Amino acid sequence: MRIGLYAGDPCDIETRIEQVRVAAEHGLSSVFFNQVLTWDPLVVAALVGAAVPGIELGTAVVPTYPRHPIALAAQALTVAAATGNRFTLGVGPSHKPFIEGVYGMSFDRPARHTREYLTALRTELSGAGHLQLPSVQPPPVLLSALGPVMLRIAGELADGTVTVWTTPATIADHIRPRIDAVAKAPRVVASVMLSVTNRPDAVRAEVAALLGFASDLAGYRALLDRQGQRNVAETVVAGDEETVAAAIDAYATAGATDLLVSLVGDAEEKARTLELAGELSRSRPSRIPAR
Repeated sequence: MRIGLYAGDPCDIETRIEQVRVAAEHGLSSVFFNQVLTWDPLVVAALVGAAVPGIELGTAVVPTYPRHPIALAAQALTVAAATGNRFTLGVGPSHKPFIEGVYGMSFDRPARHTREYLTALRTELSGAGHLQLPSVQPPPVLLSALGPVMLRIAGELADGTVTVWTTPATIADHIRPRIDAVAKAPRVVASVMLSVTNRPDAVRAEVAALLGFASDLAGYRALLDRQGQRNVAETVVAGDEETVAAAIDAYATAGATDLLVSLVGDAEEKARTLELAGELSRSRPSRIPAR
């Protein structure tokens, strides 16, 4: 299992570049950027790629509704070329409160929308559509998928899935069986909040205060109910080095091909967690699964 960094904290561009540089120095395999009403993650990936060599860069995830698939394909191919084919495009339909409440667009039939969108996106990325970008290798595409229908779409039309708030048991018993049923060697990327700390309950309380609202988003609510949890903060892995390392191993055993470490806690706790993640990353293979 490859270990990377999920860079979701708000910061300026210079700080983001430095975060990626530090992640690479620690031996992490990748850094993925989110898009939650902040910097454009594809532009960030291109800027970071020019500053930091070697490490894979990705998005987790770009909402599909606000971006036409031809426009997104052109952006993704540009970033792939600019980074020497170190870019992975993660996309997803996002959530109704964001798409309708923020963007003012209809969130009608998200599964059908996603299937149609990925079909058009992959056509454009392959060079068989409208875009004229010769000699550009298309980036792999991941789909955010938690439910059975979306996992089938991820297996059929993407190179794998990127998940959030999932436990190892969910990866092993729900995610892998469904995507493996329709895909050969799919990439299963799990984003997990980790903290090496001696105050695990306090760290979870901090996460609940900051991100607890996500527990009520429909897709996440269904996932948490499946996992017997009330709040996304309950998915946080927090404890000493042995506890966190054991959890990382559990994700590998469950079938995650990649673990994206989302650092939580104070500055010292984040540094300790990054150090542990780097140690474990250096002891594991870092090859990107074949597409």
